Amino acid sequence: MKRNPGMKRLSEGMRHLRAACVLLISSSPLVAPSTATAHPWHRHRTSDKPAPVQHDANHDSPRPDAPPAVASRFLLTANAKPERADATDIAKAFEPFVELKAISVRSDDRYFFVESNGIPDHPLMVGIQAWQQQVPLPQKYVGDNAWQIPLEPVPAANPLTTKDRFLRGAIALAVNGVPIFNPLNNRGEDAFLIGELDEHGGHCGRADDYHYHLAPVHLEKQVGKGAPIAYALDGYPIYGYTEPDGSAVKGLDRCNGHEDVDGNYHYHATKAYPYLNGGFHGEVTERDGQVDPQPRAEPVRPALEPLRGATIVGYASPTPTSRRLTYEVGGRQGFIDYKVTGDGTLVFAYADPSGKKTTETYTPRGRGPRRPGDDRPPPQQSGSNRPAGRERSGTSSAKASAAEPLTVTSPAIGADGNLPVEFTCDGAGASPPLEWQAGPPGTKSYAVTLWHEAPDRVKSYWVVYGIPASVTRLAKNSHRVGTTGLNDKQRAEYDPMCSKGPGLKTYHVTVYALSAVPNLRPNAATRDALIDAIKDITLAEGTLTYTYERREK
Repeated sequence: MKRNPGMKRLSEGMRHLRAACVLLISSSPLVAPSTATAHPWHRHRTSDKPAPVQHDANHDSPRPDAPPAVASRFLLTANAKPERADATDIAKAFEPFVELKAISVRSDDRYFFVESNGIPDHPLMVGIQAWQQQVPLPQKYVGDNAWQIPLEPVPAANPLTTKDRFLRGAIALAVNGVPIFNPLNNRGEDAFLIGELDEHGGHCGRADDYHYHLAPVHLEKQVGKGAPIAYALDGYPIYGYTEPDGSAVKGLDRCNGHEDVDGNYHYHATKAYPYLNGGFHGEVTERDGQVDPQPRAEPVRPALEPLRGATIVGYASPTPTSRRLTYEVGGRQGFIDYKVTGDGTLVFAYADPSGKKTTETYTPRGRGPRRPGDDRPPPQQSGSNRPAGRERSGTSSAKASAAEPLTVTSPAIGADGNLPVEFTCDGAGASPPLEWQAGPPGTKSYAVTLWHEAPDRVKSYWVVYGIPASVTRLAKNSHRVGTTGLNDKQRAEYDPMCSKGPGLKTYHVTVYALSAVPNLRPNAATRDALIDAIKDITLAEGTLTYTYERREK
């Protein structure tokens, strides 16, 4: 089989590049790895940059009439200018952004690695009409948490579509180091058509991580027409609306790709769905609805809820270390101002359209890199109470917990591991009774979550926190112990399981022994917020797994 020239291993010169590229995060102390020196956010220089490109309302073609760049980049600066390598096509595709010191690259025998902070060099967020109150924050896609692209992609025996899967995480990486997610959001909706994206086809996830959902064809102004604008995570390149020689694109398969005359496979951007690779021609591993392995974004603050009727109208850099996002609701403006202090602390100042002002401060906390398989609870039988891995948080995976095991039981669940109907929507809908062993010394409180791992996400039915350390049980239909957080319906109550259709479903109750009471806002105390708040105070945890089968009526 002819080998794709864009996938050849890097030359020995590229190995020197790996040694030379010791990253310095110039965005803020928040995103600096332990070997880096922190710098303030640098102001964007527009004198030598092409005009940004935006898409019109019908997404027919890019037009060069986007507003001037007002937001500075979160730069990554190399410690020394790397030696120019005799790079193969894959390295050349990323080279313009290596020269800008926006990314760093390296390789081994199997993978091409890209390190970045995920913040692109163009205006952000403007034009979003369906907004969940996220803002762009730099991410630590470095070291073991870097993006990796196979140097030698392997054609899959059965190519996988992204139409109804891979709804979480990235499916490709733009050559500027910004991840590209499935054009369908995690609810299966076209993110572009429902107004979730900015003028460059991107937005922020629940971890305040910026990413694209459309093919970044605007990058052709920097890399040149005929060069790849991205690489799918299976290792195949993604080109723009035309072939590398400028000719029209013909004969795309269901993955939005095809082979050239030499037999080399590649994908193309299109102006209609799927917009970029609509599947994976090459082999990938799917785990929990996303390609695995891939880097993990690190949330700094709890995820918020959608702000109905809001449109983002501005994003600017008042100072090198601060940002202002401006939005409108009903003709009145609101603002989010945020800045980084010298020790990496982030300070957020909110001013909503009614004039109400609040301030929140967040201290940087690291979780360490994600490695293949470390985000998944160990296999369990129904009724098991062996310790499970930490629950998933938003669009990113939390790594397996090193906390001590905690035994969790329920008198309502028998030896068969089945949940009685009275605790579901088919019965009284009462919360089940729970019991757990006392936590280790230093336990100050407990928290409880009830969750189910669906194909596209983790569903949350019950969140209780602030349970006193003296309490090791919850009675049936408990309401008065601890503080009840929000379920997925945004209600502070137990949501009885109500699975769709017949078939055995598996559910989990996780109990956490904590060294402190979680600091949560009651109106935002979701499962994701709880998991983020307790990641550094968990002393022990255990999970009770049980099943329920809804009968046809």
